[in-house]
Amino acid sequence: MGKIALKNVRKAFGEFVIVPGANLEIDDGEFIVFVGPSGCGKSTLLRLIAGLEDVTSGQILIDGRDVSDAAPSERKLAMVFQSYALYPHMSVRKNIAFPLKMAGLSPDEQESKVQAAAKILNLTSYLDRRPGQLSGGQRQRVAIGRAIVREPTAFLFDEPLSNLDAALRVTMRQEIIELHQNLKTTMIYVTHDQIEAMTMADRIVVLNAGQIEQVGSPIDLYSRPANLFVAGFIGSPRMNFITGHEAASRGAATIGIRPEHLDVVSEGGWDGVVALAEHLGSDTFLRVKTEAAGTLTVRVPGERGLTHGDRVSISPRQHNIYRFSEDGKAMQ
Repeated sequence: MGKIALKNVRKAFGEFVIVPGANLEIDDGEFIVFVGPSGCGKSTLLRLIAGLEDVTSGQILIDGRDVSDAAPSERKLAMVFQSYALYPHMSVRKNIAFPLKMAGLSPDEQESKVQAAAKILNLTSYLDRRPGQLSGGQRQRVAIGRAIVREPTAFLFDEPLSNLDAALRVTMRQEIIELHQNLKTTMIYVTHDQIEAMTMADRIVVLNAGQIEQVGSPIDLYSRPANLFVAGFIGSPRMNFITGHEAASRGAATIGIRPEHLDVVSEGGWDGVVALAEHLGSDTFLRVKTEAAGTLTVRVPGERGLTHGDRVSISPRQHNIYRFSEDGKAMQ
């Protein structure tokens, strides 16, 4: 079992409040991603669940048991950090087995669990190497292996891929997804990268200044953002926001349109000039300066061939326009 619940969890350092009061229920076996900008409280919330930080008030329940005051070792959780935290003088085998040795398991039991974890993570042929002889991705897999052998109630990942290059991040992202599918253990994953969140999560928890802004599946957050913050954070490139007459004419303080929901038309749209064209092969992203709607990011097929200085007309798909009230909340 790996059901985790937060009930009015608050964290403050003196008068400085990091998490004002979080409420969240995580089902057994879910892959939950905490996402938000730097300083939004996502890592603090993870550390509160792990027991590495004390809650100021509120409750943390694991499988119905209140662990708010329990030591980290009593929570049956395994944490994987941004830094690999491996022992450089030990082999991969000994690094993975270390928590088992500390728990007093016999050498045979240790070896059995190490071999099982190494097989899952494709590390069998590296067990006799030391961390310095491994790539960054392999070292991260060793850190994950050390967590797997503990057979935890849940895995907690704190930005584990931040130190890897872009290509390796994609590979490791896929490996963690497959790991979750194989183990079916609850996982909570912290990242500032909304693309990681969208591709990995069963549900995403969007945080802003310690507040949980919205919780939902990736498609829910993309299609039905609760407010301006979520709408602007989820989606790459970010949503275009328009105020003034164009918004007021639709009964809103602000309207939002995603780049992929804007079309280049022959006439009848917002007239503008291409200020920047980013050609990415299959797609091209245009920055178009318009008088009526300001500067817009527009996604078009790569073969359109538009470039800096071209005059274009931009039309929004009416059924894909989001409306927001004065207080930033989504309107029906």
